[in-house]
Amino acid sequence: MQLELNQLDRRYEQYRRRSPKREQRLLASLAGAGQQMPVVIVDDGAGGYVLVDGYKRVRALASLRHDVVAATKWTLPERDALILERLMRTGEEIDALEQGWLLTELNERFGMSEGDLARRFDKSKSWVSRRMGLVTVLPESVQERVLDGLLGAHAAMKYLLPLARANEADCLALIKALGSTQPTTRQLDTLYRGYFTGAAKARELILSNPWLFLRSVAEAHRTDEKERTPGEILLGDFGAIGGIARRAHKFLMGGGNHLPSDEHTSVRRIADQVRADVDRLFRALDEVYFDAG
Repeated sequence: MQLELNQLDRRYEQYRRRSPKREQRLLASLAGAGQQMPVVIVDDGAGGYVLVDGYKRVRALASLRHDVVAATKWTLPERDALILERLMRTGEEIDALEQGWLLTELNERFGMSEGDLARRFDKSKSWVSRRMGLVTVLPESVQERVLDGLLGAHAAMKYLLPLARANEADCLALIKALGSTQPTTRQLDTLYRGYFTGAAKARELILSNPWLFLRSVAEAHRTDEKERTPGEILLGDFGAIGGIARRAHKFLMGGGNHLPSDEHTSVRRIADQVRADVDRLFRALDEVYFDAG
């Protein structure tokens, strides 16, 4: 069916992250070949149409000054349509913050409990709670950084969400001090550990000048590395390899061998590469240390 753009209720647009690069590619595609895939709508119960899927396409069509859009109407309740649309999206498109927005909407507007949501999405209640926490606990300024691509959603959930729960003011202070530079996940991990395990002076430095704290930690690690003997460095690396191997083995033996087909292929490819890396390591070890006596 064909609908005018102004007939669409875009009530969920604020819950979708924007990717300028993707939208530019879509804009070029629509300009050259026209709309190939219809958007998805449902009845709003009052004679209107709620847009469920296709927000980027609608924005691109509006930018091209098109008045109409091809649409497919699902004969589902709005709540069920939202859940189905999310379950049909590929893993690449799934974002923890978007999931949090959707789960919170389903909880607050449609009255679905965390247990109901966990069952519908085939996840744990902890999974639901963490993602809802991104929206209900994480300050808006942090969410804006995620939206702007200055912070990964999973990193925000893992490190900044616990900080916001413990002390929202400190979380806001850290975000302000980080400025417009994007920290890596490893850097956020360092800041998180320093805040919760460090002394008061370390915490104060983290909140006032996190980049200086990170440089200090990096320099301390380099100094430690210089002071270690070659044997100590090698023993530390072998200890890390052994620990990772034992953890992976425990995971596999504990039921982690049931993987989706797409993940199974990736794991097999990486496992073959790791096997080759380890074999090369031990051949070098034999040549340098053991064979040489």
